[in-house]
Amino acid sequence: MEKCFYCKGTMKDGFSNYMADINGHFIIIKNIPCHKCSQCGEVSYSGKTVERLEEIIKNLNKILTEVAIVEYSAFAA
Repeated sequence: MEKCFYCKGTMKDGFSNYMADINGHFIIIKNIPCHKCSQCGEVSYSGKTVERLEEIIKNLNKILTEVAIVEYSAFAA
């Protein structure tokens, strides 16, 4: 059984989410297979998963536009 690098807890198979800010473009990827520490929650990914994440981010970055966040009151009549 794999041990956590940080706290030496037990790493178990699970899923996590990943968020990246690439030049002002926000990317959230959900339900990524990972190893998660049952004690501290630290997450690690296999090399194959990291390669896939990099590919997803590269492809999404080509088609993304900025995300705008505005105040409702700015559009009052």
